[in-house]
Amino acid sequence: MRAIVEKVKCCTLYSEGKLFSQIGAGYLVLFGVHETDTMAMVPHFAQRILKLRVFRDQNDKMNLDIKSVGGEIMLVSNFTLYGRTKGANRPDFTHSAKPELAKKIYDALICELQKYIPTKTGVFRTHMDIEMTADGPGTFLIEEYSTKDAIY
Repeated sequence: MRAIVEKVKCCTLYSEGKLFSQIGAGYLVLFGVHETDTMAMVPHFAQRILKLRVFRDQNDKMNLDIKSVGGEIMLVSNFTLYGRTKGANRPDFTHSAKPELAKKIYDALICELQKYIPTKTGVFRTHMDIEMTADGPGTFLIEEYSTKDAIY
């Protein structure tokens, strides 16, 4: 599993040209599933997102997690996170999970995050337009591998 976590002041998502969801301050999370990822990885991955301490405390240090600041999450499925471009100009998506597995894991991650924090989503397998106001820079990569020492 791989996620790009962007701190945002706000985020609005359109699917097929229509407003679908929006959040205030929090994270835009672009989430990709690798072909070898499993459902068992979801709870730990959710906690990695939730426990990421990137919001500023009273001493101006990045020390607070998203729950501490009352933030929200916009979780968007993004198979292109596993697109490989090594030696090519056109990405190779063969390591991205098949849609059936990716949807199952994406839905499980939504449920897991919603236990702890307001979570909105995109629409799986549609074209989406995303408007956001970044808060930072504040862009972070979170990865979890299905097998020890796996290299994608």
